[in-house]
Amino acid sequence: MSTTAKLSAYGAVLALVAGGAWAAGSAVGPFAVQAAPSGHDGTSGAEGAGRGDDHSGTVAETARNDQPAGLASSRGGYTLTPTDTTLTTGTDSFSFRVLGPDGTAVTAYDVEHDKRMHLIAVRRDTSNFRHVHPEMAPDGTWTVPLDVPDAGSYRVFADFKPTGGEAVTLGVDVSAAGVFEPRAHEPSRVAEVDGYQVRLDGDLVPGKASPVRLTVAEDGVPVTDLQPYLAAYGHLVALRESDLAYLHVHPEGAPGDGRTPAGPEIAFVAEVPSAGGYRLFLDFRHDGVVRTAEFTVTTVGAGGTHTDGAPGDAEEEHGHG
Repeated sequence: MSTTAKLSAYGAVLALVAGGAWAAGSAVGPFAVQAAPSGHDGTSGAEGAGRGDDHSGTVAETARNDQPAGLASSRGGYTLTPTDTTLTTGTDSFSFRVLGPDGTAVTAYDVEHDKRMHLIAVRRDTSNFRHVHPEMAPDGTWTVPLDVPDAGSYRVFADFKPTGGEAVTLGVDVSAAGVFEPRAHEPSRVAEVDGYQVRLDGDLVPGKASPVRLTVAEDGVPVTDLQPYLAAYGHLVALRESDLAYLHVHPEGAPGDGRTPAGPEIAFVAEVPSAGGYRLFLDFRHDGVVRTAEFTVTTVGAGGTHTDGAPGDAEEEHGHG
């Protein structure tokens, strides 16, 4: 089938391939991001929030709709419309359009963090996380090579800001045929990737601004020369394990602002809506290569105890009571 025909077929109704509870993705409450002291362009957090420079548009939309980002394929008049809802394992080409309130493909986007479109793909068991940046054709079709190493159901998130509108994150399910072998993820606060060790300090406390710090070392030596990637020293995506509700957090400070060091620590402030498990993915760049560190955490309650009953360090390190 031609690309045009496929897009027409999916333009009105998206065929979500994951069934049952996977597709339901019921919302518990809104994600929110605590405003950082400054935006990436040196403006204050309040100024940045007014212009959506730190994805505050997504947060504002979340608050209005009382639903975390990424759970809906259509929101605020915009609809994520994939060319095809099936993928081929290996490196496949994934393409899609975003339809606007008038039903036509959106072709005007603002640049957010150096890109007009951020695409996140992750398997429903939170394996095989990918953060890529598609290219748009004149007709509004976005296309990007997508590495799909394993079969299964995947959630794809499109994170963008249409010109003249607010930032929005839409999600849709696609699938790769084959034998699906789900993976469990044990709690982890230290990630190993390509000779780098990344440590997560701090806890997520539902309903509270939660400071977290990621510390990067290479072969045990602190990295103090992280390179800017998408106008920041790191990008953190959090996914709620129960339904893959999406939170994209950017760090405090910005490269070149005169006060933010290039490592080894990257500081974030995030707020999650509900108790439970979360998967965190940190993208960072060093020696010209972008790498992703993965973590699995549970939230901490008022008494400094993780929701799984284990003692937490929120009260000790950050004074959360």
